Amino acid sequence: MYTQELTQKKTGFVFINGAGLQSGVWDKVIEGLDHPCLQIDFPYRNGSVESRKELTLGDYVSYLKKQVDAWETPKFVIVAHSLGGVLALRLASELSDRLIGFVAVGAAIPKNGGSFLSVLPFPKRILMSTILRKMGTKPPESAIRAGLCNDLTPEQTSDIVKGFVPESVRVYTDPIDVSVPAVPKLYVKLNKDKEFGLSLQNKMISNLSPQSVQSLDTGHLPMLSDPDGLKLILQNFLANREGLS
Repeated sequence: MYTQELTQKKTGFVFINGAGLQSGVWDKVIEGLDHPCLQIDFPYRNGSVESRKELTLGDYVSYLKKQVDAWETPKFVIVAHSLGGVLALRLASELSDRLIGFVAVGAAIPKNGGSFLSVLPFPKRILMSTILRKMGTKPPESAIRAGLCNDLTPEQTSDIVKGFVPESVRVYTDPIDVSVPAVPKLYVKLNKDKEFGLSLQNKMISNLSPQSVQSLDTGHLPMLSDPDGLKLILQNFLANREGLS
């Protein structure tokens, strides 16, 4: 635990998970990080699907911002994963006075005016739009296992499948009207990702224009399959950032 004084002096990390996941997915990455860490929760996580059904992307961002506003760490790096990249871009634009870095971990990075759906290749975009309207935002168990969990242990896979929480449709479809933040940026490319293939990640890298790209030989959830590797990348990013200060 950090004392209040230490929290107010140290640069921190704000972690934003992807769709369907819980904030605790970052636990193994956070262990041993010598910096304050905030694992942001999505709204109405313990409520019914109906309680989230009408939420907009703006509602999600407002819920996230309240948690950061209440956090006393003055400067931080946002670490965003998957769909969390869309939320992180909006959040970064509203917290620019405290933001000193942005790390996208296999994250969706739409262009200004785009949505999560807009980053997908055209055929997949149309297919997913239809699926969202007719079937909602929780993929079949087989898709979760094959896409999210391709390199996880059976126990980790079971936890992800059981804990997957459907999101609002609009968090996928609402556009963002912000540009990438004007801070040092890093994209962490996931070489074995079955959810976001390398060509899609390369498109996200182009949209983000990061100063650096690092790679991990993992699937879509490196915080579970290689938490130490991801932790080292984050530590090095912040050390380099602080060295430039």
